[in-house]
Amino acid sequence: MTKAENVIKFYILCNKLKDVVRSGWLTWNIQKERVESVAEHIYSTEMLAIAMKSEYQIDVDIEKVIFMLAIHEIEEIIIGDIEITAADYASKKALGHQAVHQVLKDLIDGEKLEKIILEFDERKTKEAYFAYQCDKLECDLQAKLYDEQGYVTFTNQQDNYEYNSPMAQELIKNGATHFSEIWHATDEKLYTENNEFKEVFLYAKNNDIMPLINNN
Repeated sequence: MTKAENVIKFYILCNKLKDVVRSGWLTWNIQKERVESVAEHIYSTEMLAIAMKSEYQIDVDIEKVIFMLAIHEIEEIIIGDIEITAADYASKKALGHQAVHQVLKDLIDGEKLEKIILEFDERKTKEAYFAYQCDKLECDLQAKLYDEQGYVTFTNQQDNYEYNSPMAQELIKNGATHFSEIWHATDEKLYTENNEFKEVFLYAKNNDIMPLINNN
């Protein structure tokens, strides 16, 4: 292939992520005409990273983080967004790395890009860990937004493994009335080692966040 053909092929492959729906929202039966796609999730993680760097002045190479987040989900072009209970979830990492190679193999910088994705997966550098925290926090914020916008109820969750889990049922028994309460209870432990992300997470958990866009 020519360089021009490789550029266009890669663009078309990545364009597919606009139509890959985030599986967690399907699990919770989000009652919205169109729920978040993987491409939209990628954009939101990048914007979240910019805001976290701006407000907390965290010592990371933000350009590297943005680059990392831009490509961190390209495996889902091939394998889709695999749910945690899916039969092949245990092999998701291996499947993902194979898919990444398949997508990137024709690019001159393909090997370099694969290494960046492996760095993200291993979470050993400060940029990779920061990007990982952005990836998780974006999900928690989106869950809260769906809740506040009234797109989720407990009345149609009969086949939802998360809703039917012992932890979720215990939370409901103790007064939980919103799905984000269950979602956040699962994720809160992810932020114990990072005070900045923990602060943002706890604010979203304990407050309505939609009114912030009208707060001048």
